Amino acid sequence: GRNDGLAHALREAGRSVYVWPALRIDPVEVAPSAVPSPDDFDLAVFVSGNAARLYLRQAFPSGGQWPAACAAATVGPASAQALRDSGFFGAETTLIHPGSQAATHDSEALWQCLRARPLPRRALILRGTQGRNWLADRLRAHGVEVFIHAVYARQPQAWSAQQVAQVRHWAATQQHPNWLITSGESIDAIAAQAARAGVLGWMRQCRYLITHPVLRQRLEGALGGDAPVAMVKECLPVDEAIFEALVAG
Repeated sequence: GRNDGLAHALREAGRSVYVWPALRIDPVEVAPSAVPSPDDFDLAVFVSGNAARLYLRQAFPSGGQWPAACAAATVGPASAQALRDSGFFGAETTLIHPGSQAATHDSEALWQCLRARPLPRRALILRGTQGRNWLADRLRAHGVEVFIHAVYARQPQAWSAQQVAQVRHWAATQQHPNWLITSGESIDAIAAQAARAGVLGWMRQCRYLITHPVLRQRLEGALGGDAPVAMVKECLPVDEAIFEALVAG
């Protein structure tokens, strides 16, 4: 449901929208005694809204309140809003994240926010089973004790027979939709599905919207071939920016 609002806005603007998640999110089940408590940390970093939702379910199965002594951080305003909407964070909670006008919403941007304040003694990073270690490495290099807790696993979502028929129809009729790509794992999953459907060459002629510049090279590599991908645009990973980029063509 993460893209429902964006899909509705695009349809209202006269666009045809297909919501095809490239990945599924599988919660990582752990014993209650193995869930790290925010009371033991000065900082908790949520890498995504899913990380926030699933960790809060683990840490507060019967409800509760986030401890004021543990600051919370996210890589952007969308994930920060997920925390505010959760009901666990009161006005006294310190919430750190790059602003909506930041050049990027990623670990690098969050690091600049963290460096502007006294660094924590102990930090908890809440993420998937796979992910970048860049921020953890920076924190450790500055003397912070870092604990990583995986709350979900991302698995490729297989295309249905109907979806395979749809992309083959687009390829046969030389239609080239815009694809919204938000992670490297999504790129790999989509490329694998396209290869199985026999439309990988056609995929290079489509248009792509990515939400971080590092995805460009991964997209080029995953789709293969010698010619460059027809068109790749970049925008911030927030619905308003994505909407404007897609409507603009």
